Amino acid sequence: MEAAVPEPRFRSLAAVRAALAAGRLTVEALVRHYLDRIAADNERLNVFVEVFSDEALAKARALDDRLAREGLEAVGRLCGMVLSVKDVLCLRDHQVTAASRILEGFHSLYTATALERLLAEDAIIIGRVNCDEFAMGSSTENSHYGPTRNAAEPERVPGGSSGGSAVAVQADMCLASIGSDTGGSVRQPAAFCGVVGLKPTYGRISRHGLLAYASSFDQIGTLTHTVADAALLLELMAGPDAYDATCSARPVPPFGESLKGEVPPARIAWFPEALDHPGLDARIRQQTTDYLERLRGQGHQLEPVSFELLEYVVPAYYVLTTAEASSNLSRYDGVRYGWRHPEARTVEEVYTRTRTEGFGAEVKRRIMLGAFVLSAGYYEAYYGRAQKVRRLIVERLQALFRDFDFVAMPASPVLPWRLGELQDDPVSMYLADIYTVLANLAGLPAIALPMGRVDGLPVGIQFMAAPFREMELLRFADSLNERGREGVSEGAME
Repeated sequence: MEAAVPEPRFRSLAAVRAALAAGRLTVEALVRHYLDRIAADNERLNVFVEVFSDEALAKARALDDRLAREGLEAVGRLCGMVLSVKDVLCLRDHQVTAASRILEGFHSLYTATALERLLAEDAIIIGRVNCDEFAMGSSTENSHYGPTRNAAEPERVPGGSSGGSAVAVQADMCLASIGSDTGGSVRQPAAFCGVVGLKPTYGRISRHGLLAYASSFDQIGTLTHTVADAALLLELMAGPDAYDATCSARPVPPFGESLKGEVPPARIAWFPEALDHPGLDARIRQQTTDYLERLRGQGHQLEPVSFELLEYVVPAYYVLTTAEASSNLSRYDGVRYGWRHPEARTVEEVYTRTRTEGFGAEVKRRIMLGAFVLSAGYYEAYYGRAQKVRRLIVERLQALFRDFDFVAMPASPVLPWRLGELQDDPVSMYLADIYTVLANLAGLPAIALPMGRVDGLPVGIQFMAAPFREMELLRFADSLNERGREGVSEGAME
């Protein structure tokens, strides 16, 4: 049964700041609104695993004091931006657990670079939100804290692994959320929850302070109501970082200003293999086809381009990411930090009992798969071959982007499934990533936009661009995201 999703009081930071400037709103009133929304629905939806009520209110009052004395010019560009953060991002002196028992009670000693940059611009972090354990999952069911529910229909999943982030924005518990995207973990839940999900180019945002799943795939991303807010958050988080050698040193364009002006007709490729795929829900296929036809009617050039490698992207992705996960998660051993089994007596028992009971079933499945594909006798047959496939995919997409600006695909082949429906069928759940993992394999920027609804459930479309072409992608996406232009709904807070 479809649930009544609350209409957000504010859809954009611009609307919030206009209300602040006009004296119709205080930052404290805004924070209290979101705290009230959390209090009203968090128990039902299981979104927040920790709420920073006192801290958020204290910062709000301090900002209000500055606004009263000196005006909007005296505060940072994110004054009025109330954020939640996925439970895989470090915030100094706060818990970070990756939704796993194995990090139960662990407090971070430092703040992730991306969050430091947002806090420096006066963003307020209202709490940390649920996710699949160590970001491994497509449904936010694989969590030590229990599953998060989709606000559109609470008996269905919100997607994953950043499902808590998506529902926090969907259910008006914050204005935006910071998540992570390893194979679609921002874009797929954005599609399932009817919000905007942005995954930047690999290396555009520092990964320092992001708990690692698969280091050559992971990227911090955003979930927002509008493309404009995604652009501003990207601009402020991006840029080189001495703590992350994989972070790009390229100059950061003014993404927040990039949305102004006319958007020229775009050259858009779509893959027949994607739209004709037997796993694609017929209703989503029809919505996507209709959407692309509307783009054609607006003057954009759309062409079918065969992408014969599509059937290999999911196998290659899971071989490579599980291999990296088996290495990255070896540090969680009960010795250095985190939870330790209380009855372990020997070193071997500490390792085996801590990891056996500290990790959930999906994380253990992926660690074992990763260890297998890296083992002697199988390394070249699996890991080595998957790396070659990844190289072929990168080269094929490089050639494609010489002729096209964007690639369009559904964000998910299926509608949000019912809680528990795929828990005993991991292969089906893995195949739900078929349209999103491509951007992570090739390190591309990609954005998911609301496309409409099917049987009351949100459906999203995805656009990918060449590496570091976020500005063009954001401008194009903003021109399509008409809902985001509404700014503020009726009954905005005074």
